[in-house]
Amino acid sequence: MSDATASEYGTSDISRQKRILPPPALIVLSPRGWLTSFARAWILNVLQDAVKVGSIVIEEREMRHTFGRATNGQNSVRITVVDEDFWTRVLLSGNLGFSEAFMMGEVQVDDLQAVIELFIDNLSSLSNISWLYNKTIAAVSGLWNAFAGQTHTRARLNVVASYDLSNEMYKAFLSKEMMYSCALWGEEEGGVRGDLGSGPTTGDLEAAQRRKIQHVLRQLHLQPGHRLLEFGTGWGALSIEAAREYGCEVDTLTLSIEQKTLAEERIREAGLEDRVRVHLLDYRDIPPHFEHAFDAFVSIEMIEHVGPKYYGAYFRLVDFALKKRGAIAVVSSSTFPEHRYSEYQAEDFMRRYIWPNSALPSASALVDAAYKATRGRFKLNTIENHSAHYPRTLRTWGRRFKSNVQQDAVAETHPSLRDPMEFAVFARKWEYLFAYAGAGFVKGYISCHMLTFTREGDAPDL
Repeated sequence: MSDATASEYGTSDISRQKRILPPPALIVLSPRGWLTSFARAWILNVLQDAVKVGSIVIEEREMRHTFGRATNGQNSVRITVVDEDFWTRVLLSGNLGFSEAFMMGEVQVDDLQAVIELFIDNLSSLSNISWLYNKTIAAVSGLWNAFAGQTHTRARLNVVASYDLSNEMYKAFLSKEMMYSCALWGEEEGGVRGDLGSGPTTGDLEAAQRRKIQHVLRQLHLQPGHRLLEFGTGWGALSIEAAREYGCEVDTLTLSIEQKTLAEERIREAGLEDRVRVHLLDYRDIPPHFEHAFDAFVSIEMIEHVGPKYYGAYFRLVDFALKKRGAIAVVSSSTFPEHRYSEYQAEDFMRRYIWPNSALPSASALVDAAYKATRGRFKLNTIENHSAHYPRTLRTWGRRFKSNVQQDAVAETHPSLRDPMEFAVFARKWEYLFAYAGAGFVKGYISCHMLTFTREGDAPDL
């Protein structure tokens, strides 16, 4: 984090921040100083041989350590250790520990996303740093998520942790439509790297998100009078557009009270109360009268909260709700590349602090689940990879968050954030999210796919 950012978010009182995040999930043996010295020595020793791509400079008081060598445009990054607890946290919790240290203000970095990209470039060798965490805590948490699955209770906890924060906060950094998913950038906005060249422009995110909405709706082949079912309302943007522009009737599901409230307010403002119904409902609880009632189904970046254990149930319910002929389903999701996908996914920053119990599918895992769950009644029609569009989306959200999210606004729903130090940790958490996800997409560590399914025997899309 740059010095300007550190000052803006307030890092002057480390001790007061200690109570906000839990210590690493392992019993720390005394004396504390001995453990810190051991952790520092261990990490520096591993880095000596681990950094094979790019270079990293670590500064702590009068000490300066350089590892690796930056050549041919490779990353060269610098981090400054502000509090020595950083070393123990990283030793015991690895990448998760680094994210906690950043949120706590124990470490500052010049370019956060560049640091995370360097971690990804050297992932296999750097994993030795967190040997304790990787072999114990992460394994237990990952296995628990795989076997327990996303139960109704865990799904609701996910919503409380991420989406029930504050509508006003999301308004501050999302587009006017409030789409919290990957935008599609066109030449009018300079493409996926336009903000890095000519810089961001007024309304660029709004234009890119409208393009995304229209692209999804065209894939659904909607006609006046059609019924559309949506899992994951968001704040109603796609449902409103489907009803207003295509004359559809929409039933949309959410678990977020905050989202339902604002979505219904926006639906009333658009005069569409008779066409769009928002249900506070888990997708597994859709009513019997939904059976074969819908012409189309859509879910934009919601299936990440379903979990591998329930992919089959998810697609069986979509099959249950869609008409037997002429129906189309569009499912969009952040994904793991095929070679990295596993039903077992260890706890990381995202699953600890942003979307508890979430899991990324792979594109083929979704296709296989759809085919098996419906006994071939769904067939894959198209698959698109939108990964190149996500980094600019995240950069734009990050800039808007830093410029527009005000402490007083979020503190109205979360009084604890009136404390400047608590708000500083909160703000750095979101800064880390945008950089963490952005680095993942830039490096191909994660992807974003949109899959379109049609009914078996339906004519291909011409």
